[in-house]
Amino acid sequence: MKVLALPVAAAAMLLILAQNTQSVLIEYEGLRVNLESVKKLDGILEKSNDLSPHVRKEDSLSLCSSPQLPEDLQPVCKTPHAADTFRALRSIAEDDCEICVNVACTGCY
Repeated sequence: MKVLALPVAAAAMLLILAQNTQSVLIEYEGLRVNLESVKKLDGILEKSNDLSPHVRKEDSLSLCSSPQLPEDLQPVCKTPHAADTFRALRSIAEDDCEICVNVACTGCY
């Protein structure tokens, strides 16, 4: 009986670890980006406050020129409305119902 319990316990532990490593993806206008990447945008923008006011004026410009911009967000910089897209992604990431964190939210699946 103990011999069988060890593999079952190991499998359960692997399943728990696998669930914790799954990332939440945000889909917006055909782009799929990781929620954790979007959460990094605020930190990048805070660091860009040290830049000149001209660069700070365009958030998307400072984000796109940052080497810290996550790889999955880099395609946003190639779109004509990058600033609006970054703004929308940040707004979505802040809304628990948009990313279905809360089961009480409607429209989550």
